[in-house]
Amino acid sequence: MIDEAREDGRVVREAREGPGDATLVNIPAQLHPDVIAGLGRVGIERLYSHQAQALESAWERTTIVTTGTASGKSLCFNLPTLDALCRDAFSRALYLYPTKALAQDQARALGGFGLTKQVRPAIYDGDTPRDARGDVRRRANVVLTNPDMLHLGMLPHHDSWERLFSHLRIVVVDEAHVYRGVFGSHVANVLRRLLRVAAAYGSDVRVLLASATIANPVELAERLTGLDDVGLIDRDGSPTPRRQIAMWNPPLTDEAIGARRSALGEAAELLARLVRDGARCICFMKSRKGVELLARMVTEDLKGANPDLAERVAPYRAGYTPQQRRELEARLVNGELRAVITTDALELGIDIGELDAAVVVTFPGTVASLRQMWGRAGRRGKGLAVYVAGEDALDQFFCRHPDEFLERPVEAAILDHESPQIHQAHLLCAAYEGPLGREDAEFFGPRWEAHAEALVSAGLLRKRTPRGGSGGDGSESGRGEREEYVLRRPADYPAARVSLRSASPDSFAIVNVSTGELLGQTEASRAHSTVHDGAVYLHMGRSYEVRELDLEHRRALVAPFDGDWYTQPKRETDTTIERLLDRREALGVSLSFGEVSVTETVLAYQRKRLSNHAQLDLVALDLPETSFSTQALWFELDADRLTGMGGSGTVGLEALLGSLHATEHAQIAVLPLIAMCDRWDIGGLSTNLHPQTGRPTIFIYDGHPGGVGITRLAYTRFEELCRDAHRLIAECRCKSGCPSCVQSPKCGNLNEPLSKAGALVLLEGLLGQQALATEAQGGGQLRT
Repeated sequence: MIDEAREDGRVVREAREGPGDATLVNIPAQLHPDVIAGLGRVGIERLYSHQAQALESAWERTTIVTTGTASGKSLCFNLPTLDALCRDAFSRALYLYPTKALAQDQARALGGFGLTKQVRPAIYDGDTPRDARGDVRRRANVVLTNPDMLHLGMLPHHDSWERLFSHLRIVVVDEAHVYRGVFGSHVANVLRRLLRVAAAYGSDVRVLLASATIANPVELAERLTGLDDVGLIDRDGSPTPRRQIAMWNPPLTDEAIGARRSALGEAAELLARLVRDGARCICFMKSRKGVELLARMVTEDLKGANPDLAERVAPYRAGYTPQQRRELEARLVNGELRAVITTDALELGIDIGELDAAVVVTFPGTVASLRQMWGRAGRRGKGLAVYVAGEDALDQFFCRHPDEFLERPVEAAILDHESPQIHQAHLLCAAYEGPLGREDAEFFGPRWEAHAEALVSAGLLRKRTPRGGSGGDGSESGRGEREEYVLRRPADYPAARVSLRSASPDSFAIVNVSTGELLGQTEASRAHSTVHDGAVYLHMGRSYEVRELDLEHRRALVAPFDGDWYTQPKRETDTTIERLLDRREALGVSLSFGEVSVTETVLAYQRKRLSNHAQLDLVALDLPETSFSTQALWFELDADRLTGMGGSGTVGLEALLGSLHATEHAQIAVLPLIAMCDRWDIGGLSTNLHPQTGRPTIFIYDGHPGGVGITRLAYTRFEELCRDAHRLIAECRCKSGCPSCVQSPKCGNLNEPLSKAGALVLLEGLLGQQALATEAQGGGQLRT
């Protein structure tokens, strides 16, 4: 089928990787003899070079390993852990994983070394039976858990985990690249709390991290842990399989509006053909609903002539029971399944056996994730990796520049542990775990006390002087020098109010009225636009219709939904500049970065048909305004210059707002090229006259309260942002704007007004004709 798609133009680029030979070295002689014997039991007589380097580094300092998929990263932290446990029977280790499946996989791997007397691994997560949890606390010397369980179930009850925290020697943070944005900012605070509690019990902890390839591994490790002197292991010594890569773009069905054949339909045909040809495949989709739909399409395709093969295709997604997950994983490992369609639940390093092909349907959000997914193919020495593009702006941008896409450096992972609402919420959690004192600057940084004072002003913390007014060494404190911060209400349990996936503690509960189940929470700042009355709400890929948004009780009542439409809110947004943090001249405009207040009023919502995005109706809403503070960049344009701008056209005053709006959309669409984020993490506002600047102004802001550093990075790389936005628009073949260039699926003005031509002229004016000519002569390479 690849040959057919190559001939009809659907395959826009092919490439090949590998094969490459392994670099093997001897096992370090100083490794404990029992661990060397354990390696022999699993058939390992020599190590890849990066595994030996990681072991040496782990003995000396905090270390992050960032090598390719299937490169044996687990051994990089398992070896120093096993060595520590074999040398000291009291030592303990804590492994942190973002998913339950990864923890299960690693527990099996640890058991494979046969060190049953020295190594007692146990999983502690939401699936652990309550009657077994006490045994985990008492007996296990390797506890495998996730950040949520550490935050909610372990740190607040550290006295129940005294054996662990008193002898904690190693903390492993696997799949560290997952911890970015809001989630990463929370996890960075959880890790600081962990190190603080361990220090209180007298433990000296070594932190080891493993990550997919990213642009800033050392910075990520430092920001996650608060530690410095981080060792980096990034030279991969594992063998590289021979891998064929294909970029697949569904054919256009209407060039004028940019419509293409469904990416799902193309992927279903491809997967069915691969299964018939005997290949073992994995296919990645963003949404749980998409996973189920694609699995059904592939199964239906196979049922006619190959009913036995249809039974060997299965979806794998979040939401299954523990037993269902284990059964599916077993079928994957033993080869019973020919194809599995999954969300990113299987993107990470779970050992699911040898696969021939990996298909990724639509861009997963980052090049790092895409390469991790592609790395699943070729574990028998050769494989096929396919990217099936959607109609989204980034998908089509990459299809127009396939060479750049394949050679593009991976992105930087961004987080900000001091994002005020996140950081202050965790300071309250830390105060529950033990009074906050001056020595906590070692863990939370030099500015923690200013945040603590803000919590005192809010009535959440209070200051006190320890009994006797002396320090821990018995010395006199003198005038309250040993003052510490404690909870204003000692019976409070702040961890229960902090969701690691939300930037704000102020949230709405989402309740399924058909079952009474609490599905989750959404930030109060987003509730009006995501769970208003009549909204179609996606939770873990499943659709629900909001029956009522109960403002008084702060909950949204939803019911399962299987209709053929989706909803898009129409809202009015205002931004108020609260604090200027930085300003510079860039591309002839005044570019600023600072703190803003975003005020939104949801006025109505539009229903659109799923199949063709046709507008069905517009339903009015009556909701109060909401506001939140965040970080933003903004740039001001001179109105006279805009109206008289040369180049390929001019922007008249009547088209000014549409030009600004389309420019804002294009910049937001390409921002994920710079930062590891999703366009849903970013908001924007364009106006022809902002009351504070007095000029036409475009704002781009972090969509989460407090911000997590996304727009800070965009501010520093603003010129690159404008170049990418210009190319996105200029190279799209539609006439007046489409989802592949200036239309946005999240636009609060329902994509009105938009002027593709005006945005093109505006960006050309910013970049200058000379810069554009230079870029064209250079082959149009993206600056990265």
